[in-house]
Amino acid sequence: MQDTTERLKKLGLHTADILLPKLGVDLSKWAVVACDQYTSEKSYWEQARSYVGEDPSTLNLIFPEAYLEDAEPDKRIALINENMATYEQRAIFDTYKNCFFLVHRTTSTYINGRWGLLVLLDLEQYDYSVGSRSLIRATEGTILSRIPPRKEIRKNASLELPHIMVLISDKDKSVIEPLAAKTAYLHKAYDTTLMAGGGTLSAWVVDSSDDFAAIADALERIQGGLDPENPLLYAMGDGNHSLATAKSCWEDVKATLPQEEWEGHPARYAMVELENIYDPGLTFEPIHRVLFGLDFATFKAEVEKCASFVIIEKVADLPTLHTLINERGEFQRFGYRDKNGYCLFSLSGAVANIAAGTLQVVIDSLLEQKKASVDYIHGEEVTSNLGAKEGNCALILPDVSKETFFETIIKDSSLPRKTFSMGEASEKRYYMEARKIRL
Repeated sequence: MQDTTERLKKLGLHTADILLPKLGVDLSKWAVVACDQYTSEKSYWEQARSYVGEDPSTLNLIFPEAYLEDAEPDKRIALINENMATYEQRAIFDTYKNCFFLVHRTTSTYINGRWGLLVLLDLEQYDYSVGSRSLIRATEGTILSRIPPRKEIRKNASLELPHIMVLISDKDKSVIEPLAAKTAYLHKAYDTTLMAGGGTLSAWVVDSSDDFAAIADALERIQGGLDPENPLLYAMGDGNHSLATAKSCWEDVKATLPQEEWEGHPARYAMVELENIYDPGLTFEPIHRVLFGLDFATFKAEVEKCASFVIIEKVADLPTLHTLINERGEFQRFGYRDKNGYCLFSLSGAVANIAAGTLQVVIDSLLEQKKASVDYIHGEEVTSNLGAKEGNCALILPDVSKETFFETIIKDSSLPRKTFSMGEASEKRYYMEARKIRL
């Protein structure tokens, strides 16, 4: 086992002592969706509060970001820390020691569900800075100003509750899927429905030396195919700023410790759910753009500054446009719609590896020149309808390619902000498991 532990360590992984509520706690009330969802809908969180009532719930242990701008956030943070201490004093948790969890989530969208593996990632092997070549890496630019308020929440917390999802590129389905095929032989930790249409969530305990060795074998094979100078093994899916906050908090803790005490310190790690980007239940959706107060000629001129060659073709309708922008070929493509109809833009020699990157350069320039404003929109039809209005133009992006996702991050360092979404808000990770992060 010691040899396997060292192998996992080199892969940036560590087993966890996972806390779950004891039998008798209503898990449908315990589990709450990630705090960074429904940020403009306090009504969602008020309904969750009404549903939970006085029962134990992770709702009492998190800070929904819908409330970040409210007065006296310190009082809410102090109450969160107090609730954590109360739950620990009441001994409501069972501890599953030295393990991973295999987790399965179903939603109305994911008919057959998606699989994940709950692990600890070593924050020493994570760097969210631009141009990072670390084993664990951000996929979108990290906005540094978003870290300090999140640090205030985490820095004195005794427990960590993960909503972070991290991607591996495992086309052979060799890491998580073999565990999914043997759930009949694993101990089931829980099985519950989730509140507010969240679907279902189940987990099995992975704690055998054979399973640990198989996970190490599979990840080592993936790692062996990577560029040793740029070895991207784990790419952020959801929760980029939460992982960056954990890293920042660890740097603060580390500065107070002699180096010999770094190893094994609970704050050195973050609990995350690994997911295979090739899991058919994991849907990537592009996030489109709408520009306001802009005319076609100005937009066209700005695009032409960002590519060596630009072809613009009129297109009859949205379905045709969708097909064309997703055709593979030598050109980088995106769709355009204004009050006059649809166009297909085909670019050669673009400044970025993907259309979202090129368009972000265009948009940033327009914003700097105060020639337009922008919003980021989910759904092609909604985006198209907004683009058809006077003074607007819609920029419709191609689907996010699972095959080129990791390659793009390696080439461009990170994706532009708001490039993709992993499902709708109700499909994001729900808080369930916990872990102690203070000695």
